[in-house]
Amino acid sequence: MAVLKLATIGTSTGVVIPKEMLTRLKVGKGDTLYAIETADGYLLTPYDPSIDDQLKAGREFMKQYRDTFKALAE
Repeated sequence: MAVLKLATIGTSTGVVIPKEMLTRLKVGKGDTLYAIETADGYLLTPYDPSIDDQLKAGREFMKQYRDTFKALAE
């Protein structure tokens, strides 16, 4: 468990994320994090959830037309 501290940044409020957590998330200064609301609270992730939806749609499309892609590859 990590405790995050809120800090005043100009007229806004920000959170200070420990270096170890940034390393595990593989993010750094200037990167984007997404806060996804779940039933248990919020999930903080560097992965854009809309990309996940697009990947699922692409996989379904490829699965549906698997035979067509196979024939085109020959």
